[in-house]
Amino acid sequence: MSELIDVDEPAWPELMEIVGAGPVSVHVLPADDGLGRASLLQLQVTARSYLGAVVLHCGGLLVDGGWLRVFGSPVDGAAHGVQSLARVNQFPGAFDPAWRADPGLVVAQDVLGGVFVLNGGDPVGHGRPGAPGEMVYFAPDSLRWESLGVGHSAWMAWLASGALDQFYADLRWPGWNDEVQALNGDQGLSLFPPLWSAEARQDLSAVSCRAVPMTELLGVARDSCRQFDGVDPGFLGAV
Repeated sequence: MSELIDVDEPAWPELMEIVGAGPVSVHVLPADDGLGRASLLQLQVTARSYLGAVVLHCGGLLVDGGWLRVFGSPVDGAAHGVQSLARVNQFPGAFDPAWRADPGLVVAQDVLGGVFVLNGGDPVGHGRPGAPGEMVYFAPDSLRWESLGVGHSAWMAWLASGALDQFYADLRWPGWNDEVQALNGDQGLSLFPPLWSAEARQDLSAVSCRAVPMTELLGVARDSCRQFDGVDPGFLGAV
């Protein structure tokens, strides 16, 4: 454990400097020290990486008013109800050196059911684009995986840069931030007609939305993929 934590140039101060200097709001949730250490051990990454820094030092990040939730190691009963990286990825109850997040590590989800994943060692074998160690995104408007072309650290810096406005330009409607503020950390927004429909693409402001458990939102997306394409997008996170 000391080899993972006691490192030269730990990433947390640098990451907080980037977050603080960015134009987007980022709320840092309090961390559970024991859970952070256990998660770091299971991941076998060091505190020199952004991934290790987030898991060890914070309970998660609420980006852009909570539109995006980056998973960490939250204290039990933390405000907002955001789940831990360990729970979302179904870590073993005790350290297991043989365990791997083979399809990829779910590191964040947005309120629409979009999922950000750090690719595992065999993306092609799991039907996902990109190279091993590359960030990919399950898009709720296309029900497809998209390669983002960057690794985890560059992706974290991208989040803080204010790029989400452009990334979600076609998926936000007037008053979306009020809808998001009312959610708990284990809820998302279910839109009708759904995002992938022609009606939603023509006029997103005309759709209705309601708060639903993220489990339901992700389950519907996965079922829709199977129904329309006969393809299972795979694991989207346990929430």
